[in-house]
Amino acid sequence: MARLRYYDASNQVPPPAATAATIHSEFLRTGKITRAKENELAGGRRYLSHEAVAELTGRKLRAAGEKTVERLNGFHDSIRFPKLIFHRTLRGSPHLGYCHVTAARTRFAQYEGVNWAFYIANFYAEIGDNDNFFEQFNPKYSRMYFAVAMTPSEDSAEAEAESDAPSRPKMVIDRNIRGNGVLFHTHDPQVAIRNVLLLGARHEQLRDIIRQL
Repeated sequence: MARLRYYDASNQVPPPAATAATIHSEFLRTGKITRAKENELAGGRRYLSHEAVAELTGRKLRAAGEKTVERLNGFHDSIRFPKLIFHRTLRGSPHLGYCHVTAARTRFAQYEGVNWAFYIANFYAEIGDNDNFFEQFNPKYSRMYFAVAMTPSEDSAEAEAESDAPSRPKMVIDRNIRGNGVLFHTHDPQVAIRNVLLLGARHEQLRDIIRQL
């Protein structure tokens, strides 16, 4: 697959259109006819590196994540989510990425004490149950919201057992929850907010109120 190229269109000024008179005068002066492609290059596109695009994408994702945490924590005094924001961009497509927004532990359906994490992505895709977590990208929607169950990886447990110093365990998706670890997956921000609030509610009375939103 060809490597994507990005350019800054924010200050792009289209070159002036060449009239028949100027084309004729240029031909008499130089013996050459200026092509449309040469005019486009004369406009001066400023191409961006993948690193620069990834940085711009990250800023937008972080801003969306921070705004979402503020909205979640403003719903009810008894519901508070930690701001645990970090992002990743997709390899080879740095304009696409996802942002880890928050994480907590809760009772979910018949499951007791589930660790989970909530994410926002600036694309929509199906969530698979294998190593290719994102698959079947859908251009119809420009956002995706999802939460997955998490568990410490076996490698982290082994490393902690061999080390005298405690370390923060590496978390991986808990595929034992719902078959693929996905708690919810939607393109609708209202549905996503409601589902995260349900995960954060501490008693059934508050959950009933949230379900009616």
